[in-house]
Amino acid sequence: MWADVDKRVARAMRGIRQAFRGVLTLVNSAPAVQLVQGVGLAGEQLQDMELMQHYGFGSNPPAGSMIVVVPVGGNTSHGIIIATEHGQYRLKNLAPGEVALNTDEGDVIHLKRGRVIEVTTGVFRVNASEMVDLNTPKVRAAKEVVAEGKMTGQGGLEVSGGDGAKINGTLHATEDLVADNVSLRGHRHPETGTVTDPPQG
Repeated sequence: MWADVDKRVARAMRGIRQAFRGVLTLVNSAPAVQLVQGVGLAGEQLQDMELMQHYGFGSNPPAGSMIVVVPVGGNTSHGIIIATEHGQYRLKNLAPGEVALNTDEGDVIHLKRGRVIEVTTGVFRVNASEMVDLNTPKVRAAKEVVAEGKMTGQGGLEVSGGDGAKINGTLHATEDLVADNVSLRGHRHPETGTVTDPPQG
């Protein structure tokens, strides 16, 4: 009797498609859930399969990415993709515990050991409608800092340079300007005897 049951179960299981691997050829990223076309390992054409991703994370895998397909209810036509991988672009040699995001163009956000976050890209743009708040004792720029708007210091603004600080253009001081402990407010010029007017901003 049990042998007959086993045979029936085996026949039923043969009719249910198990998870399988394939290769992605095209992604339609417009719908609410991305739809994928691909090719199964047996050469079968895979059409409009849903690419399921975790909430808050989205990617559009390039053609040639490997995929893992789970046929819902054992039906290939209702398959969903639960994982993708591309060996050519995967960031290799991560240390245990490290996390990284990367693209096929070489952009990388790498959460490294030692509590270091390393960003590699061409342009790093932050779109903040209210403020960028850097709660850190020091900000270092290897070459240049460009401010297209106003730069202010709530507790005082100090500008220093190893070879001196150079200002191109007009310097406006709403209160006073002090250099080498000499104030420009009421400063007397010995060569002319004139007194500098208080800064007007």
